[in-house]
Parts: sequence; structure tokens; C-alpha cells
Amino acid sequence: MTKDYSQIWDLDSIYQGGSTSEDLHEALKAIKDDLDLFTQNVAEWSIPENVEDAAEFLLLINQNADISKVLMNAGSFLECVQSANVNDERAVEIAARVYAYAAQLQTAQDDWHDKFAQVDDRIWNEILAENGFSQIAFVLNEARENRRKKGTKQEEAVINALAIDGYQGWSDHYDTIIGKVRVKVEIDGEVQDLSAGQALNMLNHPKREVRQAVFKAYTESFQADSRLFADTLNHLAGFRLQTYATRGWDNVLSEPLAINRMENSTLQAMWNVIRENKAIFVSFLERKAKLLGIPKLSFYDVEAPLIFSGEPKKYTYQEGADFILEQFNKFSPKMAKFAKHAFENRWIEAEDRDNKRPGGFCTDFPVEKESRIFMTYDGALSTVATLAHELGHAFHSHVIRDEPYENTDYAMNVAETASTFAEMIIADASVKEAPTKEEKITLLDDKIGRSIAFFMNIHARFLFETRFYEARKKGILSVDALNRLMEEAQREAYMDVLDEYHPQFWASKLHFYIADVPFYNFPYTFGYLFSLGIYSRAILAGESYEDEYISLLKDTGAMTTEQLAKKHLDVDLTKPDFWEDAVALTAKDVRDFLELTENL
Repeated sequence: MTKDYSQIWDLDSIYQGGSTSEDLHEALKAIKDDLDLFTQNVAEWSIPENVEDAAEFLLLINQNADISKVLMNAGSFLECVQSANVNDERAVEIAARVYAYAAQLQTAQDDWHDKFAQVDDRIWNEILAENGFSQIAFVLNEARENRRKKGTKQEEAVINALAIDGYQGWSDHYDTIIGKVRVKVEIDGEVQDLSAGQALNMLNHPKREVRQAVFKAYTESFQADSRLFADTLNHLAGFRLQTYATRGWDNVLSEPLAINRMENSTLQAMWNVIRENKAIFVSFLERKAKLLGIPKLSFYDVEAPLIFSGEPKKYTYQEGADFILEQFNKFSPKMAKFAKHAFENRWIEAEDRDNKRPGGFCTDFPVEKESRIFMTYDGALSTVATLAHELGHAFHSHVIRDEPYENTDYAMNVAETASTFAEMIIADASVKEAPTKEEKITLLDDKIGRSIAFFMNIHARFLFETRFYEARKKGILSVDALNRLMEEAQREAYMDVLDEYHPQFWASKLHFYIADVPFYNFPYTFGYLFSLGIYSRAILAGESYEDEYISLLKDTGAMTTEQLAKKHLDVDLTKPDFWEDAVALTAKDVRDFLELTENL
């Protein structure tokens, strides 16, 4: 028998005392001294003219890694504290200090990279050949090439300084606004006062009248503050576009593609295959509308559960955890052992309570070599899947720990591969173990819902963001213009199969307001399809694939996406073949669903 797992995480083992932590204060005080020394060392470092200068270069590499770890630790801790209590203003104040230190580090790194970008190619290659550098050569070469694409040393220093109140300031402003959003709605004769996160969870309620009421109240709440959200998005994007203009970048996709270490041809191949194969998913949505007894689905019906009798099955937190451990173990005992450690050591904040930020995430603490997971667990199968998803992220961080620190900074698209893979294990197991036809239909609906999210919802976000940035180059967009852009993108992505859309989605979605990662959307779809390709191989190989999977994860921070796929899957991501095979796997679920519901 397993013990009952806590739904409240342990942060004291990181820094005791929350936002008033003396441990955190001392860590930041010490790291500021280290940061100043690193900045000075970089300024005094001469451009290497021979391989003998490699020793000093190694010192800078180690200093940079040590400082980066502590700043990541502090940033992750404060993100956790703020997410668990959106009213913690002290955490906001300290986070501003961490952002300032991060900006100083970025400026020093730019200066450093600027110098080693000027190293003669022959000398550079000789330095990389020295013991200790070959393993991180990819990351060093990447930094060298990326620096050459940026502005001058002076320009980058100004950008980094202004980014504290530019990128980060507007992103923080969004957190402040959404933390105060309340959704008041009457359900079964009782008026409920919900946070944005609690209301979002209710959009998968089995009763349509409840979904409808919550959605109406939810959108009205965001519409009430729409001017504030519009100002925030416009100015965050404006700062980004001015940064791009300073660097001479015209294509708004250049940075997100570089961040994800992937080629535009890969991205376009993926979206083209999805566009060409959406028809069967439209059939699914049309069939779901029929099963729900309505002519067409509305936006708030897409994730509604299909229930044939009684209430939908709810999983206690303990039941959800045990199910995850059982299914992980069938594929990877190492993965199950790790997840059990996370449950037992209180790495997870899952309690359903007020004043928490909406959404979920997994964040890393490189100093302690641990992770923490944030979510709001409500017992629905979808939140069991979310829990598995975040554990997938944590497992990825776990298996890459022993790699050089420089190789642990993997891109979002491959990060979403590990998480989606873990989520897929749970979804697939749920369908296979369904005891009745009706329950199998319900679970297939939930599983296919993920495909709808990645192929339609995420696609709509990508279309909106692409068009928004192009329009923003010409000036500020009004609330009405943003609503119109969002609805147009949703209609296109969903192939106009819905009756009602969510024009205010741009205001309610955190991902549009993340400071350091633009286009926080397409990597999800990439991760989903890439993980399908891995999952299909894992199914054929069984437990013997465990080490191959871990080997792939370990390489995610040390090569491009295309190189990773070629090495471990022997596929070319710039061609449609891989994407067509992956989409075909999801289409099979739809055909099974349509067959099972033919006469219902």
C-alpha cells in the first residue's frame, strides 16, 4: 500500500520561508558578488590568439554555469511562490531583483560571446578540440553564431537593461491583472466567486448549461479588463519588434525557430500535413455535437465530456497518482520510480484552492537537482493527464542532470515531446482498459481531444500570433481588432465547424505574455507529433526501448531538432513523411470513435 500523497508541495527544502526567506536573500547576495566578478573577468578577457588561452576560457564557462544555476533556482522558486499565491507582492519585488541580475548576466554573456565570435576559425576549432570542450561544442558554436546575428555590444547592453521593464515588466503586469480577475457565476442556484484558474477548470463540466454560464461569465470578466490586456500585449510585442529592428531581423519567426533549434521547412512541413488532414477531425467534432444533442459545438463544448450514464468518473489524487505509476511502470520502470519519488517528496502543488494562478507547469531547480510541478487537480481524467504531462517534463530534467550544464538547456519543442509522451501513456492505457463500450467512447473522446487541441486550438494561436505581430509592425491594435484577429484564426483553424468562438482568448491565455519565449504555441504541436513517432516505436519494443528513449532525451540539449530526429529515429523532419505517419496514428483513434458511435 502506498501512503497518501500530499497535494501541497515542499518549497522549504529549496529556500525556507517563502518570499521572506533568509536563505534566498543570502543566495542572491552571494551570487551578486559572483556576477560582478564574472562581468569583470569577461571585460578583462582577451580574444584568444592560440590554444593555450583555453584554460581561461574554461574558467569563464564554469563561472557562467554556476551563476546561471543559482539565478534559475531563485527564479523558479519565486515563480512557484507567486503561482501558489497570486497575492504575494513580496515575491514580485524579489523577482524584480532576480530579473535585474539576469539582465546583467545576459549583458556579460553578450560581451563574452562577442569576443569568442571574433576568434579565428582555426584557433577556435583547436580550442574546441581540447579536452573538456568537445562535449559542449554544439552549444558553444550555437552561441557564437547567434551572437553574430545580434546587434553591437552597446546595443545589446541597452536591450538587456531595458528588457527588465520591457519584456519582463509587461509580462509581470499581465500576472498582476489576471491575478485580480474574478469570475462570478450562478450554478444550481448558488453564486460562485471563482478565480480565473478555477473557472477554466469548469469549462469541461458535464452540464452544458453550466459550461455556457461559466464561459459567458469568464469571457465577460476578461472583456471588462480588455483594455488593460490589450495595452499589455501591444507593448510587450512592441518592445520585441523594436528589439528585432535594432538587430536587423524582419521575420518574426526567426527568434522562435532559433530558440527551438529547428528549421522553418520543418515547421511548414508539419503545419501543411495538419492542414491537409483536418477533415476527419471535423467529422469527429460533428459527431460529438450529435452525441451531445446540439446542431454544432461551441468553443466551450469542444472539451466537454461525453457521458452516457451517471456522472463522469472522478479520480482522487491518490487514485490518479497510482494509475500514473502503474502505467509508467509498464513502459519504463525508471520513469515510474522517478515519479514515485516526486510524489513521496512533495514536488507537486495540486490542491484545488483559490488565489492560485491558472494553468500548470514544471520548473527546474538545478542546484538541488530537483523539479517542482504546479497545477490544480480536480479529479477529472484530463487533470490526471496533466499531472502525467508535467511529470514527463520532470523526468526529462532528471535524466539529463548528469550531462554538462551547457547541454541541459533543451528547447521547448523537445521539452514538450517528453511531457506529451508521458501524457500519451496515460491516455492510451485509459482507452485500452475501458471495461465497456460507453466508457471506451468517453475515453477516446478525451484522447482525441488532445489532437483537436494541438491541430486546431494551437494552430489558431499560431495563426493569431503570426498575424498579430505583422499587424503590430504598423501600430497599436485595438481590443476589437485583437478580438477579430483571434476569431478569424479560430475559424480557420477549426475549419469553421463551431457555432461560437472565443474572441477574448488572446487576453486569457498566459502563453501570449511570456517574456522570453515568443510563439509559445507551435512547439506543443511539434512535441505531440514527435512524441507519437517515439511512442509508436516504444509500443513495438516494449520495456527494451526505455534506454533508447532516455538516450534521445539526453541529446535534446546538444543538437538541432533535425539532427536529433535523424540520429534517433532516422527520419527527415523537413519532409512530410514523418508528419503524415504521426497524424495517421491520431486519425485511427477518430475512425475507431466514429465506428463505435455509428448507431448512437
